[in-house]
Amino acid sequence: MRSFQIALRKRPVDNERIERAVSGIVRRLESSGETEISSEEIGLQVLEALKSLDDVGFVRYASVYRDFSHAEDFENVIAEINAKISRDSGVE
Repeated sequence: MRSFQIALRKRPVDNERIERAVSGIVRRLESSGETEISSEEIGLQVLEALKSLDDVGFVRYASVYRDFSHAEDFENVIAEINAKISRDSGVE
């Protein structure tokens, strides 16, 4: 929950949506039947949830999670978001 709050600070995302995203991640992880879950798996689930909640929050979290060190790292993730937007809107 804290990671979501940091990534989405000052973003127009309702707390209820954040709580639903966190609950969904917890349910998926609990239902996996695994006794141990890597922080990498949790991070990937958070990234996926943020991608659907808010692009800016996604980039913020990805910059830390993926350890961005160059401007092109940001360019790549923004290109990924733009490709998703194009796919979702049917624009080629």
